Amino acid sequence: MALSPRFPLFALLPLLLFLSIARGDTFIQSRAAYYPNSDTQGTDTGACEYGAFGATLNGGDVSAASNLYRNGVGCGACYQVRCTNANYCSNNGVTIVITDSGASDNTDFILSQHAFAKMGQNADAGASLLALGAVGIEYQRVSCSYPNKNISFKIDNSSNFPDYFAFQIWFQQGDKDITAVHLCETVNLTCKLLDRSHGAVWAVVSPPSGPLSIRMLFSGDDDGDETWVIPTNNIPQNWTAGAIYDSGVQVQ
Repeated sequence: MALSPRFPLFALLPLLLFLSIARGDTFIQSRAAYYPNSDTQGTDTGACEYGAFGATLNGGDVSAASNLYRNGVGCGACYQVRCTNANYCSNNGVTIVITDSGASDNTDFILSQHAFAKMGQNADAGASLLALGAVGIEYQRVSCSYPNKNISFKIDNSSNFPDYFAFQIWFQQGDKDITAVHLCETVNLTCKLLDRSHGAVWAVVSPPSGPLSIRMLFSGDDDGDETWVIPTNNIPQNWTAGAIYDSGVQVQ
C-alpha cells in the first residue's frame, strides 16, 4: 500500500525506532554483589564443580547465581550484566559465565571482583562500584563464545575406571542449556541416558566399555528448540580421571 503524500515517510521513523527498541529490550531488572573475600577472579570452589578452571574461565568474568543456577542447569550459561547507575556504569556492562550458586542482599548475581569492576565506565568508576558493594543491574541471556576453543570434556577426579564415569562439559557455547546427555559406546552403538550428578557434573555407574561418545541435547526455554550435538572426537576406551578430551565441535 502506497503512503499518502500527507503522511511522509520521515514521520514514521520515530515510531519504527520505538518499536525496534521495545522488541529488542530483553533486559531484566535485578541487583548484583561481588565476592568480598576472593581475589579478583572467580572461585575454585564453586557449586558447578569446575575447580580452578572456574576461577579463570572467560578471563575471570564469572559469577554465582541464585535463581538462574537452576540446580546446575545454569552452569556455563552466559549473561550480559550492566549496572544502572549512570554516574559509574558503562552501556555494555560485562558478559559473565555462571560457575557457582549463591545469593546476597536480594541479588541474582554475585560477580567476581574483576567482573563487578568491569561494569564501570573506567577503572575509577569500577573502584567506586566496588565501594558500593551491591548495585542495581539489568541483565539478559547471551551466547557464550570461546574463540578457537571446542567443547571439551573434563573427566572428574572422582571417576574410577572402569566402574564410575563422571565428567564436566567445558566451553559450553551458544545461548541454550544442556538439558540431557547420552553416553554412547561407539562400536556397538549402545547408549545410556545420564543423570546430572550435581552442578555441571554428569555421572554414571558401570559406564559402557569401549570408545565413548558424549552426545548433548541443547535446549532453549524461549523457543522450545532442541538440538542434539554429536562430537566428532571420541573419548578413548582407556579414559583416565583428570584428563581433558576435545569434542572436536563448536556450537554457534
